[in-house]
Amino acid sequence: MDGTKRSNIKPGLRVNIVLKEDQRTGELTEGYVDKILTNSPTHPHGIKVRLETGEVGRVKEILEEDL
Repeated sequence: MDGTKRSNIKPGLRVNIVLKEDQRTGELTEGYVDKILTNSPTHPHGIKVRLETGEVGRVKEILEEDL
């Protein structure tokens, strides 16, 4: 699924994000969405979210759909 569309992302969804400090390397961090921080419907680099761990980054991959 596409991490650049806000409508695809919901709290509780398992995702891979890129943290601000990992943007150069592209290293992914896996976690569950706690809060969506981007207000616009789309963002070319991925929707910014806060994970349940408190980490903030942009969604690169959605790993599973909310059932």
